[in-house]
Amino acid sequence: MQAWICDNPVGPQALSWKDAPTPTPKAGEVLVAIKAASLNFPDLLIVQNKYQMKPPTPFVPGAEFAGVVEVVGEGVTHLQPGDAVAAFAGLGGFGTHAVVSAALLMPLPGGFSFPDAAAFLCTYGTTYHGLIDRAALQPGETVLVLGAAGGVGTAAIQIAKAAGARVIAAASTDEKCALCRELGADATINYSHGDLREQIKTLTDGKGPDVVYDPVGGDLAEPVFRSIAWRGRYLVIGFAQGSIPALPLNLPLLKGASLVGVFWGEFARREPKKNSAALAQLAGWYAQGKIKPVIEHQLPMSELKHAFDLMAARQVRGKVVLTT
Repeated sequence: MQAWICDNPVGPQALSWKDAPTPTPKAGEVLVAIKAASLNFPDLLIVQNKYQMKPPTPFVPGAEFAGVVEVVGEGVTHLQPGDAVAAFAGLGGFGTHAVVSAALLMPLPGGFSFPDAAAFLCTYGTTYHGLIDRAALQPGETVLVLGAAGGVGTAAIQIAKAAGARVIAAASTDEKCALCRELGADATINYSHGDLREQIKTLTDGKGPDVVYDPVGGDLAEPVFRSIAWRGRYLVIGFAQGSIPALPLNLPLLKGASLVGVFWGEFARREPKKNSAALAQLAGWYAQGKIKPVIEHQLPMSELKHAFDLMAARQVRGKVVLTT
């Protein structure tokens, strides 16, 4: 097999494409021939040694991928060679093959393309867990999505609309806002200019959003939390802006609001039955055409470093997918 190897986590420039022995799956594992892998923000952090998980070197980055089962290990009965699968395994995706725990694999229904599947589990799993499970989003409520043109942001627009919510999508350019409207957003905010709080106030008739979906963090968090509705739920998804905000704790008190952490990977590990049910719902919505990953860039696996450059420059709408 071949893979991008991280020997020294100082950034994407240190990755190298190398030959490696094709691994043999152990009991409970599966060898997957990778057809497509997607880039997520934690993939950038992990090769910069900035992520909470710090794997020993050398390692193959790439948390999310899709492909075909080649070999099943002892005790694996629900998968067979030739099955199409998707995985969010944390590592191993940026190569031609990976060994994965069978429990982490999602069998793909017919009609699910490998690029879509590679861009599906993390963004849609995270977003469903956040909006439906953690925020208990109800039809008719208003959701404000920050970073709405990114991977999880575009998923949040689609899932919130599928759940019957009103969506206000906030992004950094007019072009990104236009994409959000194409995906079904009811209103948009370009937060690179104008008074963000005033725009939120106007679009919610002074009430504020019931749910805030925030994968951005940074200096947007406090003004947005100050704008949240009574009993609002503020979902902490990630910190794409780079800095982790600190909020005065009197704000949730005064608003009767909740600050809610969303860690889908840990949820999937601790509550696998609930996660499987969520993924089944999402697969159904995909088949019905209600949700579909936005893939702006589909590149060959050899262009991984260019893909990282696009992500670091915040030039990606939706997801970047790499194919073998």
